[in-house]
Amino acid sequence: MLYHAYELQRSWLNSASALASISAGMLNNPSNPFGYLGMGPMVANALDVFAHATAHYGKPEFGITAVEIDGQPHAVIERVALKRPFGDLLHFTVEGTPTDRPRLLIVAPMSGHYATLLRGTVERMLESADVFITDWADAKMVPTDAGNFDLDEYIDYLIEFTEHVHADANGPRIHMMAVCQPSVPAFAAVALMNLHKSPATPATLTMMGGPIDTRECPTVVNNMAMQRPIEWFRQSVIATVPHKYPGSGRRVYPGFMQLNAFMSMNLSSHMMSHYEMFKHLTVGDDASAQATKTFYDEYRSVCDMTAEFYLQTVEEVFQKHSIPKGEFRHKGELVDITQITDTALLAIEGERDDISGLGQTKAALKLTPNLPENKKRYYMAEGAGHYGIFNGSRWRTKVAPVVEEWIAAHGG
Repeated sequence: MLYHAYELQRSWLNSASALASISAGMLNNPSNPFGYLGMGPMVANALDVFAHATAHYGKPEFGITAVEIDGQPHAVIERVALKRPFGDLLHFTVEGTPTDRPRLLIVAPMSGHYATLLRGTVERMLESADVFITDWADAKMVPTDAGNFDLDEYIDYLIEFTEHVHADANGPRIHMMAVCQPSVPAFAAVALMNLHKSPATPATLTMMGGPIDTRECPTVVNNMAMQRPIEWFRQSVIATVPHKYPGSGRRVYPGFMQLNAFMSMNLSSHMMSHYEMFKHLTVGDDASAQATKTFYDEYRSVCDMTAEFYLQTVEEVFQKHSIPKGEFRHKGELVDITQITDTALLAIEGERDDISGLGQTKAALKLTPNLPENKKRYYMAEGAGHYGIFNGSRWRTKVAPVVEEWIAAHGG
């Protein structure tokens, strides 16, 4: 019933959004005299903001067609390197660059948003590396005959993707970067590859704002996961995909619920952002208004994740703290983090991160006593929030150079 109620509400809001958009367009039409009178412009701007706030957003495109390197534009080619039911491996190549550039696998979060949330991350790293990224599927679009997808399967996907990128590199060891939630499965995958002496073991693993040990400086997100038993999550936030989608009958944690949770955490901030957008439109500052629209176009583009993956992540990462306690198992095999001896680790945190608190990612460096100290590094991005460590000006000018230096120093 939860999903059906949402679909009904969305159909109503889509109609209201379309009507508001049409009305705003009519008022903004230069040939309409009422658009110049009294409250006309203000009403048009208010309708524009409402239309944008209530519109439905599908899966965005990366849309990266070129990057600038040393002042010269280079075309970017995007292709699907590997297709799998629950997520593809995308490959971005930059024309006119050396063939021996580092190969970087970026692991995007499976947390309600599409991989395009990391568009700025990909774009910046293309200046120095060939980039692969995990493009996770919207669970409601995956037929039930594809089977289940839990945290164990996620780790298997990462290992398979890593092996594919390594084979595609034809020799040199590759590098891995995990942003937020996937820091945990990436950490586990690298531990297993170190343990089994896989030739595809990454030379470096960069973890950014990841919940390795949520007992360190717990945030609102961590506390919410700890305050309720796993059965509460199973009964309260898990829904069944309706018949209109290919994944009909699949149990999922809907993306719209994840979005509502994150929006409610900072509701006043989001409301102020839309009010500022209205003011920008009113004074004719279309560029600033468009910047806000662009951010929310991406932020409100959400997808579902499988129930089994979500519930296992909540239980193992946020409730049991299995990784830092040395108790996490992958399909029955103990994941011994202390076996990481060959992959250099870089932990990056944002000073003002309200999702993964300070110390949660840094904990990975303490959990690997057999890794030489010269293969460990910690970097805190001053003034950066959660999104600031992988997107925006701080990411481009402060954080990305640290990642590039780390990769260059441990080229494998």
